[in-house]
Amino acid sequence: MTALLSAAPRPYAVSELWYWLLLMAVASYFIGCFNFAVLIAKRRHKDVHKIGSGNPGTMNISREFGLKVGLVNFLCDAVKGGLPALIGFLVFRGCVFEGTQVYISDFVRYFNGLFVILGHIFPVTMRFQGGKGIASSLGLFTFCISCENPWYVFGTVGALLGVLLYIALTEWGSMGSLLGVTGLSVWQALIFFVRYQSLGELMNGWVIAIFMILLALNALPWGAHHRNLVRLFAGEEHRTSVKKLYKGKRGMKNMQ
Repeated sequence: MTALLSAAPRPYAVSELWYWLLLMAVASYFIGCFNFAVLIAKRRHKDVHKIGSGNPGTMNISREFGLKVGLVNFLCDAVKGGLPALIGFLVFRGCVFEGTQVYISDFVRYFNGLFVILGHIFPVTMRFQGGKGIASSLGLFTFCISCENPWYVFGTVGALLGVLLYIALTEWGSMGSLLGVTGLSVWQALIFFVRYQSLGELMNGWVIAIFMILLALNALPWGAHHRNLVRLFAGEEHRTSVKKLYKGKRGMKNMQ
């Protein structure tokens, strides 16, 4: 972080950026629309919308084809969520909004990520009925926090292992995943809070926009899981056994 703040920043006016933001928003959205669960199921001669819960996401793929295939789906979705953010960070690294000390890369990576998650949850290619955004969100936050300090990746790996341990102990897959997304978003919000408070830019509109995007990125997966949460609090949510997920569909028969 010290190296990032000590570099000589290059200022850019909004008039120089708006078309880049528009282009990145559109590109990120359509990247998000590409659903790997649909592709994986199709390669196995099945329609992901007609198996299990019908949700085109990692959990449904894991239940149908096993944890190994589900892990492949998770990693693909995670990279999909994080790659546009990483590209935005690298393109605008060391640049600031004109008249401020707010780094464009701090805004752009989450801006791109927001449209990836929107594309994943509300894909125009599937009549706006997509996945729930957990894997893509976890990948997004992992890429975003690690791109400026590679050592942070160990913290995100620890968080992901914590999510897996929580699910293994409680068998509440949805809640464990949502807590992981929330934890990573809060961690990154705290980083920006400390950074821009020290620079006296905490109330700058661009900084506020970063926090608003982080809030939206946290809220989108929670909103997509609203039915799961209702069933969970009603005691009707299906348990997620990691051991049975490893066996795939045959091991899940007694869980439906």
